[in-house]
Amino acid sequence: MLVGVFVAALDVLIVNIAFPGFERSFSSARLSELSWVLSAYAITFAALLMPAGRWADRFGRKRAFLSGVAVFTVASAGCAVASSLGMLIGARALQGVGGALLTPSSLGLLLGLFPPSRRGAAIGLWTAIGGAGAGVALPLGGLLVQADWRWVFFVNIPTGIVAVAAGWRLLPEFREKARAATDVLGIVVFAATVAAVVAAIVQGHVWGWGSPRILGLILLGVLGVAFTARRAVRHPAPVIEPAILRIPAVAFGNLATLLFFGGVGALLIGSTLFLTKVWHHSVLRSALEVLPGPVMAMAVAVPSGVLAARHGVRMVGLVGGVLFAAGGVWWAVVPGATPDYAAFLPGSFIGGTGFGLILPCLSAAATLSLPPERFATGAAMTSMCRQVGIALGVAMVTAVLDGDPGVDAYRSAFLIMAAFGLASGFALCAIVRVPRGNTAAVRSPAATQQAA
Repeated sequence: MLVGVFVAALDVLIVNIAFPGFERSFSSARLSELSWVLSAYAITFAALLMPAGRWADRFGRKRAFLSGVAVFTVASAGCAVASSLGMLIGARALQGVGGALLTPSSLGLLLGLFPPSRRGAAIGLWTAIGGAGAGVALPLGGLLVQADWRWVFFVNIPTGIVAVAAGWRLLPEFREKARAATDVLGIVVFAATVAAVVAAIVQGHVWGWGSPRILGLILLGVLGVAFTARRAVRHPAPVIEPAILRIPAVAFGNLATLLFFGGVGALLIGSTLFLTKVWHHSVLRSALEVLPGPVMAMAVAVPSGVLAARHGVRMVGLVGGVLFAAGGVWWAVVPGATPDYAAFLPGSFIGGTGFGLILPCLSAAATLSLPPERFATGAAMTSMCRQVGIALGVAMVTAVLDGDPGVDAYRSAFLIMAAFGLASGFALCAIVRVPRGNTAAVRSPAATQQAA
């Protein structure tokens, strides 16, 4: 399971390093067209997470996980051999489908294997492996693109094959016992709603925030949210069950996740562009310079999961959010226009420590209050909030850094990172407690009426 998680996390960032290679291979394409190599994955991944999580809980998490890894691997091969930009974008969208299938089902499987007392450590491990994939992505991508950008996709193929072969033999199957008719219409509308919202966020700076296309996407999103809310209280098996959102830990955990990953989006684009555009460092050097942050996050994540299980997510998460914000403030205040890595490095250590502390708390808050048969659904919801948060943070920082920005604009970008991190920590503080082993079923409207 962790191999699949590592590959999916690796591919989210490694493709960004390959972007200059796309420009050379498809020289006739405009920048707005090339941006869809990144956007196609983000949109399909975010849109399908919740439907994939519900499908995994209903029909089998092992089936969903192995299907996701297989689709992701095949799509990676398609990306690697793409002869046109359209083929590359289509294969990236298919990668998003695979990622949406494997991500929530992997955490759902992992939590199902551990007793309640050890699930905090399991979440920390899952988080650490995802952090390792994200941390290795930039330096590994920098090395691979020296040969050819296609290698950033070829690298997924052998690991994907190993994960499917081993998983087929070793993984147990988990699924919910009661089955109601699947809300196909609700799933389609919900996926289209999330796709419209994410597309508006990621393409807003390209198309213009006041353009008819962006306004149309926002309108579709609003209508979709209204339809989904109405469907949730009327259908016996809605894609989002109201009972899940009425659990305070789940609601505040997902809000904190969205806010925190807004800060992560600001971090990803702000730090990389600062090193490459202001200090004029190479892509590979910049990737190595930001590596200490993910390494710290990976080292801290597992102990943080244990601490959160013992002492609760509130204080551990708050400390993590404050440290993450402090890393952003450090970058906003200390480094200047003159290259000085000694001034940059402490921000990576401080922010990375905060990242590692808060991330298991976010996953624990959003999943551990749910009954075991809803683990994949809870993981899907928090993963969706991650993607929307990252898109939001990237969009905000892109707007701040538009044109030919100076050092002050980057200081503002790092303060955006700090504000998101601090808000996330305080959102976790609103959670009273996360039960260690909640076995109460989350009932659909029809099941509740039947019981009454």
